[in-house]
Amino acid sequence: MQDSSNLMRLLGAIAAIVLGSGGVIALFYGANLLANRLPFKLRHRILPWVYMVPALAVLGAFLILPTLRTIVISFMDRRSQQFVGFDNYLFAFTNTDMLIAFRNNILWLVLVTGVSVSLGLVIAVLVDRVPYEPLAKALIFLPMAISFVGASVIWRFMYAYQPPGVAQIGLLNAIVVALGFEPIGWLVNKAVNNFALIAIMIWLQTGFAMVLLSSAVKGIPRDVIEAARIDGANEFQIFWRITIPMISSTIVVVSTTIIVLVGVEGLPTSSFVMTGRQLGHRSVIASRMIKEMFNFPQLRHAVAIARDLAVAGMSGAWVANIRRFQPAGRPPMTAGPETPATPAPTRSSAPGEVPLHHLRCTSWWWAIAVIWTLPTAGLLISSFRQAESPDPQRLGSGISTSPGSGPVSPG
Repeated sequence: MQDSSNLMRLLGAIAAIVLGSGGVIALFYGANLLANRLPFKLRHRILPWVYMVPALAVLGAFLILPTLRTIVISFMDRRSQQFVGFDNYLFAFTNTDMLIAFRNNILWLVLVTGVSVSLGLVIAVLVDRVPYEPLAKALIFLPMAISFVGASVIWRFMYAYQPPGVAQIGLLNAIVVALGFEPIGWLVNKAVNNFALIAIMIWLQTGFAMVLLSSAVKGIPRDVIEAARIDGANEFQIFWRITIPMISSTIVVVSTTIIVLVGVEGLPTSSFVMTGRQLGHRSVIASRMIKEMFNFPQLRHAVAIARDLAVAGMSGAWVANIRRFQPAGRPPMTAGPETPATPAPTRSSAPGEVPLHHLRCTSWWWAIAVIWTLPTAGLLISSFRQAESPDPQRLGSGISTSPGSGPVSPG
């Protein structure tokens, strides 16, 4: 009976895939045939809409209409029947837990985006000057292939805590104890737990930023950089006055993408996995929205928080991207024919000589590579170590010894 039920489900899934894909193909093919039967002048006006209307319809049904619906609900009461004005938004901006979530969200968006894009840009410039560039990029991009949940599990073992006197299975606490200090409860210590979670997202997103910014760096003309070196500019001046201005549009796009990934997916996922839904002062707007929606439930508060998240998290990104698409001014007209530009002379190194900036890039690159591969190496090392059983007296005193937790006072 169970086998026949599973078979029917499998056949239903196959039929849905075949009919769905075939239906889309048939829809576009039939619409294209009908458009081709129209007069020539009318055909070229209608044909683009043949392909755009289905996509716009799906976009409107599943994105625009739900967005408008949530805006309406955010002004209604708990039963979504009576209009209450801005009461739900006043709750979002005056509730103590919500203010903590706003603070954490700003901290996450600023630090994760700023550090990830900055590190990605620095690494992109460094790996552009080393002979083993593919290997370097693969090592830095490797965390991007790991899901948010997988990365959280890896770092949970990195942050694992055992009481003093017991062998530490977490790599970070093992290093702290080896240096002569007490182990730290990374996920329960209010001074460091938010930054411990932020480090996970930086580790994940830097590889993504590096790949896109590396392609932008390679698009900078070499003659511009060589001309700057001949004029006496050092590597830092080239980086700040040539590289960053010429790839500023790519930096804005990468920053916008990371803000979306962090704000929508990364914050609640990593927080729930690392803390077991016990967020407390580590809560963010997305997790608070989920709590209002499913735990209380308060749909009106949840949708108001969702609107706040969209506006607060994306307003700056919207403005920056809209300004990118504004038409630039036309270049000044010249009176006569243009004269071909004289190529800048290039400085060649002596045979066998390695430029000094290449040596510096290699040293910095190896330091970054070691730091970046440390979490994965630490997980492998921890998997071969067996934690010692803690002292029964410690267990009786109410001290928690679960991985990733810190000392908990007896209740």
